[in-house]
Amino acid sequence: MVRVLIATENLVMRAGLESLLKSNSELEVMSVNTNTGLLKTQVQAQRPDVVLMEWNGEEEPLAMAIADLSPIGQNHQEATTGAPAFIALTDSPEPESVVEALKAGVHAILPRSANVDEIVAAVLAAAAGLIVLTNDTLEMLIGNAPNHNRELAPLPPQALTAREIEVLDLLAEGQGNKAIAKRLAISEHTVKFHISSIFSKLNAQSRTEAVTLGARLGLILL
Repeated sequence: MVRVLIATENLVMRAGLESLLKSNSELEVMSVNTNTGLLKTQVQAQRPDVVLMEWNGEEEPLAMAIADLSPIGQNHQEATTGAPAFIALTDSPEPESVVEALKAGVHAILPRSANVDEIVAAVLAAAAGLIVLTNDTLEMLIGNAPNHNRELAPLPPQALTAREIEVLDLLAEGQGNKAIAKRLAISEHTVKFHISSIFSKLNAQSRTEAVTLGARLGLILL
């Protein structure tokens, strides 16, 4: 279970995100109005795995906005295992802002228009320690940002369901369709359906490629 704290001043946006993410059984969702000044207290008290926050880019750089919230602040090299991963919802970020945000502890930068599948995929990947960026942002950084220790992973087109992740995990173990069906108490036909869906969502052409992509996105551990 990944603990997610939603932080935004926009009541409608906060309610919408909370409603959408609560429908996912892999997430435990909390929320706070950043205007109340309680965000730092909530982060310290609730100890979320991921903080999903809105950033309009007008008030202060994103790196400064989270510096007081994360125990790692500007010193990511000395991060503790208890530090949450930050995901920022923002539009048209500048390359310099993105680089500074990554140094400060931000694991994902998504547009406000991101759909629920994209956000869920980003949350799961960020919780696993990966950086998640849109393809446009990733291409923008290739020639601008310095090297980082964490792996850069483009945002997948769709998030896998909990059952699909179970199937993918068993594929990583080298299990065949019959063995997977027995382990999960489902039919082989259903296993084939899940594998087909996994291939489609991850744009994979084989089981090996699907497992490799799943590991890169933090969905499974090898």
